[in-house]
Amino acid sequence: MKQFKGRFQSKVSVETIPFSLLETVFFDIETTGFAAKNSKLYLIGIVYATDLNGNFEYVQFFAEKEEEEALLLFHFFDTVKNFKNIAHFNGNGFDIPYILTKCQSYNMLFNFDCFTGYDLYREAQKYKTYFKTQNLKQKTLEEFFGIFREEKYSGRELINLYYEFLEEQTESKKEKLAALLLLHNLQDIRGMLSLLGIYSYSHAFEGNFIFDSYVMNEFKGYDHHIKKELFMNFTLIHSVPVKISGGNDVFYFCMNGKSFKIRVLVRTDELKFFYPDFKNYYYLPKEDFAIHKSVSFYVDKDYRTQAKAATCYSKKSGCFLPEYEEIICPYFKAEYNDKILYFEADPEFLSDEKRLKDYALHVLGLIKKM
Repeated sequence: MKQFKGRFQSKVSVETIPFSLLETVFFDIETTGFAAKNSKLYLIGIVYATDLNGNFEYVQFFAEKEEEEALLLFHFFDTVKNFKNIAHFNGNGFDIPYILTKCQSYNMLFNFDCFTGYDLYREAQKYKTYFKTQNLKQKTLEEFFGIFREEKYSGRELINLYYEFLEEQTESKKEKLAALLLLHNLQDIRGMLSLLGIYSYSHAFEGNFIFDSYVMNEFKGYDHHIKKELFMNFTLIHSVPVKISGGNDVFYFCMNGKSFKIRVLVRTDELKFFYPDFKNYYYLPKEDFAIHKSVSFYVDKDYRTQAKAATCYSKKSGCFLPEYEEIICPYFKAEYNDKILYFEADPEFLSDEKRLKDYALHVLGLIKKM
């Protein structure tokens, strides 16, 4: 088994990552197959920061023989044992289960219980709709963030290269084959650093933005009717590295640099406010609203009926914004059983920065579920 070490510099923004960079080690493995029981582990690469000025060191543990798997595992765990966090790309799905299976096969008691884990692939999954990439492979995401590899070999070809390395007798040719295998692994562990920008989107979606302004626009819809839309403008505390956007006909958002905009379709209509204690109300069919029993003596008994939950309402016309849970009160509905709630987009709401931000977070939550 050989160890290969080196240093490099990489610009990493640490403001939005949820862990201490100096307490974190990144790792990636190379194997001859997906199933640990009938394939071989031949390479483990790690990288870690030596300071917060962009300086990193890497170590690669390379098995020159298939029988050196256990030695790889020992040196890997011995090297990373002093780190608090461990980061990876889909390590929860592949690397960690693979290593644990190998440890069990050698009766080694190593595990990852003492680490706090961070899976960049799982983090990217939250935003796959907005990244609009063909897939969520590491190389694809690196290209999304503007990092392009000069790579000649696929994963399957690398497996064949390793078997070729094992069979090769000429030392110079073995070194060239090993260099190709090491290069791919090094690109993987270095590439993870470029993917840390994913956390800037999480930082933004968690509410790290400041309200700037709003604009209420009128436009002609496809049905040729005049409609209204509300644009809310915010400034992100920290920039996102690449523009993302998403939504539907009702909700839409866009993040670009420090700019964050939300567009919401306004409902201009007459909606109903439903009173919760309907037993204390009468419904007036002719007027189509309910009144409290305390003032019912003004209405003839023939023109009133006991209100039900679905008929215990008053009505109001205005401009309304949709919400899917009780974020802004009071809320209105078109009908009693409707799941969509509405609140009035009145000057009081539009001048309240806290409620505007709360509503923006609600909209982002809705868009993520789409």
